[in-house]
Amino acid sequence: MNNEHDAYISTMWPGLAISWESKSEYPHISMTLPERVVALSSAIHGGGYARLDRIVNRYVDRHYDCSEPLTDMHRFMESHGYRPESSAGLMTAVKLRYASIWEEGSSEASIVCCTTAGVGNAARAGQQRTTFAAYEPGTINIVLLVHGRMTAGCMVNAILTATEAKAAALADLDVKDHETGAMATGTTTDAIVLGVSGHDHYGVNHHYAGTATDLGGMIGRLVYGSVKESILSSQREERAL
Repeated sequence: MNNEHDAYISTMWPGLAISWESKSEYPHISMTLPERVVALSSAIHGGGYARLDRIVNRYVDRHYDCSEPLTDMHRFMESHGYRPESSAGLMTAVKLRYASIWEEGSSEASIVCCTTAGVGNAARAGQQRTTFAAYEPGTINIVLLVHGRMTAGCMVNAILTATEAKAAALADLDVKDHETGAMATGTTTDAIVLGVSGHDHYGVNHHYAGTATDLGGMIGRLVYGSVKESILSSQREERAL
């Protein structure tokens, strides 16, 4: 996605559109859903368990004042005509042209994954390192949209699988924790949104999304592929400068 007219229309989920709104004061990626989905997320706005029809990944620079992110995002939503009560908002310091969109479908579900990823603050979970109390814009933001049915437990399982796939992509790219030198498992500011349509078109209500399931396999491939592609895109540009 590299110009102000870019838009991605899903071939797997009719009516799902992803567009780059570059003329806004704050450029952002807007994901418009054809109907409200049940979502589970760590988004700064609309996070937790919610019903959403729009998901926004908003670019802010590294000097962004993070003192009131929730209030700021609410104002941003209103100023763009996005309903705050049914929208989730992520913030990223990664340039939006590095966004990677992957999708895949089967007889049991269809999935769309949109990721913006950078590794400037790569970190390894579980080790002693510097920590911060304040909010910071996300560095790896993953939006995972599933057209099908999933139980609440399956949604949590899906987020676990997505997190494992993200860590696998970082390992295969040999991304290291900049503070400790250990292999990174993520960055210090990652976020994820999982949205599920609940549509019964596929006739299956998924209870599991681990790596041994067909659903988990799709989730893993899409998250792995999109994280890896987004990071490689940013690294290629950095080497060219």
